Amino acid sequence: MRAALLALCALQLCPAVRGGRGRPQVVVERSGAGKLRKVGGFSWENCGDGKDPVVLQSLSVAPDPITIPGHLRISVAINSSKALTSPLKVIVVMEKALGDFWVQLPCIEQLGSCTYSDICAMLDNLIPPGMTCPEPLLTYGIPCHCPFKAGSYSLPARDFLLPDIQLPSWMTNGNYRVRTAISNNGEELACVRLTFSLQEQ
Repeated sequence: MRAALLALCALQLCPAVRGGRGRPQVVVERSGAGKLRKVGGFSWENCGDGKDPVVLQSLSVAPDPITIPGHLRISVAINSSKALTSPLKVIVVMEKALGDFWVQLPCIEQLGSCTYSDICAMLDNLIPPGMTCPEPLLTYGIPCHCPFKAGSYSLPARDFLLPDIQLPSWMTNGNYRVRTAISNNGEELACVRLTFSLQEQ
């Protein structure tokens, strides 16, 4: 669920955009805050080359739009033909639509276009080794620590209560897309792209 919230909490583009070579650069305003009220237009796709050993087979999120605070129903199924071991590197590229083009957002306070060197270590910090995996992972046999064995994992449709989510000023209304790639020692294991829109108070 933490990963889902991170995916939904996209960064904002400030109005000022500087031109130049390569990707446009953005100026980020840090003061102020708002509340996330709706997330809509959610869609997903695998974005690997068709040879990735880990494939997202299904992902369902309802309702659309999601109202916050409110209830979220989510189901997911993943298949892995290879065991996943540490270190698992994750590269997240987050973009916001600006007119007819997309602008890459920076990594700020561990959100945005960030690189995480080993999510196995992050999971160990979140859920110390030896602790039982939390529900609903425990019920459905979904591991919460590395290594992850090859096989199929699925979470049937389940309801979650979403609390108020406070947004910093550098998050705002708009359309976003997030590309997340997981690799181990330079070998890509999985790639998923999410698209959605945010509406704040």
